Amino acid sequence: MNVTRRGFIVGAGAAGLGLVGPLRLRANAPTAPVAIAKCPGYGPEFLSAADKLFDQLGGLGRLVNGKTVTIKINMTGEADMRLDHVSAGRTTWTHPRSVAAVVHLLDKAGARRIRVVEGAWAWAASLEEFMYLANWDAKLVLGAAPRVELVNTNLPYRGKKPYTRFPVANGGHLFPAFDLSTAYAESDVLVSMAKLKQHLTAGVTLSMKNCFGCSPTTIYGDKLPLDEPSPVPYGGRGEIGHAGSRQPPKSAPPEKDPKSPREAGYRIPRFVSDLVAANPVHLAIIDGVETITGAELPRDNYTLPVKPGVLLAGTNCVSTDAVAMAVMGFDPMADRGTAPFQKCDSTLKLAEELGVGTRDLKRIEVIGVPIEKARFRFLDHVGPQTPVE
Repeated sequence: MNVTRRGFIVGAGAAGLGLVGPLRLRANAPTAPVAIAKCPGYGPEFLSAADKLFDQLGGLGRLVNGKTVTIKINMTGEADMRLDHVSAGRTTWTHPRSVAAVVHLLDKAGARRIRVVEGAWAWAASLEEFMYLANWDAKLVLGAAPRVELVNTNLPYRGKKPYTRFPVANGGHLFPAFDLSTAYAESDVLVSMAKLKQHLTAGVTLSMKNCFGCSPTTIYGDKLPLDEPSPVPYGGRGEIGHAGSRQPPKSAPPEKDPKSPREAGYRIPRFVSDLVAANPVHLAIIDGVETITGAELPRDNYTLPVKPGVLLAGTNCVSTDAVAMAVMGFDPMADRGTAPFQKCDSTLKLAEELGVGTRDLKRIEVIGVPIEKARFRFLDHVGPQTPVE
C-alpha cells in the first residue's frame, strides 16, 4: 500500500484540528475540472463515454497505475427493491454494466488491484451474495479484470484489524474521526460511483452522499453493543446517522457535541461531509443515464423513472457534485430553505467549509458537454407529493 494515502489522511486530520476557520477554508477550497458527456444507455456507449471522460480529465493512468483502487458503488436498500417493473440499476443503484465498464477501464489504465465495495443491506451476507439476491450477475463485475474483489464493508474486514481510524480533516462538524473498514485503509485510490438523484432528507445524493454507506453498520448502525462493534450488522444507520439517539460503541470516537441538534436534516449532511474529509474521494463518477426523481429510493407519489442521458466525472467530489446539481437544475450555492435543501443543510457547503472542495461554479472548469446542453430539470419531472419549493 502507498504510504501517501494513509499519511495524507492522518496528517490532514491532525494538522487541521481547529487551526483554520471555515470561511478561510471555503475561500481556499480546492477545485478540479469536471467532465460531462451525453450517454443514452449502459451498453458499449457507456464504456465509450466513460473512457472519453477520463481522457478529458487527464487519463486514468496517472491516478491508478500500479495502485489498489476501491470503487464504492451504490446499492442502497433491500435486494428486491423495484420501482414498478424497472430494475434498481436503472433507477436507484449503480448499474452492474457501468461498474463492469469502469473496472475494465481501471485495469486497462494499470490498476494493480480493484475492489468493489458497498455496505450491503443483506446484513450478514457477502457483497457477492447480495448481488445475487438482487438479481445481479456478480461474474459480470468479477470478470471485467483479472484482479477484482467484492467486499461488504458492513461486515468486519477479514484479518487481525477489522477497522482503521480515519481522522476528519480540519476537525469535522459532527465527528472528529471514524472507524471504517480496513479495506479503505488498504486502498490507494477511492472512486465513488453514484446515481444522479434527489434525497428526501439530504436534498441530493451524489458522489458525496454515496459515501454515507462507507460507515460500517457494525459501528454506526442500529441495535449496537455499548462497548465494542457488533459482530454482525442488525440495522441501518437511523439511530446514529439520522436521529442521534445514541453514540457509537465506546471503541469508536463519540460525537464532538452530543447537545447538537438531533435532527436528520442537520446530522446527515454533517455526517457525510465529515466522511469525505476523513476518507478522500479521488474520482467521482455520477450516472445520470437513467435514474429517478423525487427521492433516493422508490416512494409512492414521489418518484418517477427518468432518462437524463448524462454521465459526469471529476477528481474533486464537491466540485463534481456542484456541476451535477447544476445539471439537475439546482443552484449548488443554495442553502437550507432553498430547493433542494428545503429542510436540510447543504452537504456541499459543509464539505467546502472543511476544505474538501469548492461548490462555486465560477471556479470549476467544465469539460465536454456544457451544463446548459446537459441540463435535465428534476423538478419538472417529479411525483405529485414531491416538495418543489
